[in-house]
Amino acid sequence: MSFKFIKTEIEDVYIIEPKIFEDSRGYFFESYNEEEFRKNNITARFVQDNQSKSSYGVIRGLHCQLGEHSQAKLVRVLKGKVLDVAVDIRKGSPTFGKYVAVELSDENQRQLFIPRHFLHGFSVLSEEAVFAYKCDNLYCKESEFGIRYDDPEIGVDWKIPADKIIISEKDCSAHKLKDIYHE
Repeated sequence: MSFKFIKTEIEDVYIIEPKIFEDSRGYFFESYNEEEFRKNNITARFVQDNQSKSSYGVIRGLHCQLGEHSQAKLVRVLKGKVLDVAVDIRKGSPTFGKYVAVELSDENQRQLFIPRHFLHGFSVLSEEAVFAYKCDNLYCKESEFGIRYDDPEIGVDWKIPADKIIISEKDCSAHKLKDIYHE
């Protein structure tokens, strides 16, 4: 096994720890292996890879694509450290509005698998972070949706002091959780 799949308190969300092989030259690990993921009930077929670079205090999120353009994601950090957050917005889910938060870094090499119909976001806890993720559906601007990062109904502690938060105008004008199925 090249991975350890850790179930979270929300069904279908997994923390994934790769087996890392280190020696005097550095390290090697598999970041993805379709066969092993399928054996652990992760059947997403990834069709798009994305990458971003952000500075300390940046919060990106909470974002998703609604409907048929919803995306499952496999996220990781190539450089730095983030707090990664996945919020359940599956209609009728017993954990609707609940979230999983996990620290991902270039040191721990952890990944988070986020199934379809989840909001996603992260805050940058290091001076800089390079964030990468795979998606199982192509981006569709018309299906884009966002919930405010500070929605009290969700209550994420982003681990960033309020006076250090950097957020886009678009994310500041996002919806509230209660609006998600009233659009």
